Amino acid sequence: MKQQIVLAAERLFALHGLEGVSLRQISAAAGNGNNTAVQYHFGSKEHLVQEIFEYRLPDLNERRRLLVARRHPSDLRAWVECHILPVLEQGEQEGSHYLSFVAMLQQHGRRDLFESLPAELAKPTTDFVERIGAFLPHLPEPLRGHRIAQVLAFGVHAAAQRERTRTRGGSVLPFAVHVGDLLDGLVGFLQAPLSATTEVVLGESGPSEPALPLHP
Repeated sequence: MKQQIVLAAERLFALHGLEGVSLRQISAAAGNGNNTAVQYHFGSKEHLVQEIFEYRLPDLNERRRLLVARRHPSDLRAWVECHILPVLEQGEQEGSHYLSFVAMLQQHGRRDLFESLPAELAKPTTDFVERIGAFLPHLPEPLRGHRIAQVLAFGVHAAAQRERTRTRGGSVLPFAVHVGDLLDGLVGFLQAPLSATTEVVLGESGPSEPALPLHP
């Protein structure tokens, strides 16, 4: 029953946002006649969000680990692919709303929910950011971290858009073409040089705002 509740919550949160769905509606969507079942098992929407992450991220992170072990990435594109490809593959699974769910949290500014992740679930992403940063010495901080966070966010949003289109029965590019083109764009964005204009305004700016929240 808990898995049914988690999947129902993922779908409803992805469609309507956290504020647009009640725990009672999630319970009904999970096929549970007991309207208090969600509150009994999870207590709050925030706890339920963490359960969705804990349901999805172990498989995503294991896939990332296997890709790194198999491909032995040594350049920027290969590392980006090993981290992003499992996200894109997740969006191809029938019945998955995970990428739309994550995109919704980012759009609504729920940084707190990303930062509340258990360290073991967040570690593959924080390790990725550190490793990718070594390929980008031309970017000073805080721009380096911010640009990497933007790449992670864009990858999720691109996958979410495709996920929603497929759910509606719309036309999408062949998966291999979608992956190749997206990776080309993400790597190009990471490698883009810092313009003289940006260097000037960076030097004139005051204390920096934190980077975007990292998407797991």
